[in-house]
Amino acid sequence: MTLNDVNVVHALDVASFSLPWPERAYKFEVSQNPNSLPLVIELKDDKSGWVIAGVLVIWLILDEAHIGTIAIDAGKRRLGLAKRLLVEGLLMSSSEGAKTAYLEVRRGNLTAQELYRQFGFTIEGIRPRYYKDNNEDALLLTLKSLDTDRLNELLV
Repeated sequence: MTLNDVNVVHALDVASFSLPWPERAYKFEVSQNPNSLPLVIELKDDKSGWVIAGVLVIWLILDEAHIGTIAIDAGKRRLGLAKRLLVEGLLMSSSEGAKTAYLEVRRGNLTAQELYRQFGFTIEGIRPRYYKDNNEDALLLTLKSLDTDRLNELLV
């Protein structure tokens, strides 16, 4: 992700989540946070060239990869893009020294939970009433090992 991507990324975030990040947060991740791994996935569009189809932000803290957000444009879902983006992000995190990964997901987001299960994430805890828009719980998920062979198998 670059600063030039932030407007599109923010619009994607607003369209995807009831509690989107402010645009300044993406600017911070790209330009000021040395522990951030902000990524986009692009698709070829016949009309305008390459278009951003998804976003992923990972924070690298010591030997941990914390997934801050991941979203795919609604019109481009069910194409395996989230899986691809997450594999690439975790592989990059591993190359930077991360050994484990963590994230929070809404209890009701079963589609995302299924994606994370494919990676081997397990529920390690609950943050009650974490999401302020509806007081929904967040599930705390952990991937205990960033096994690069296993991650690469997910791309097949």
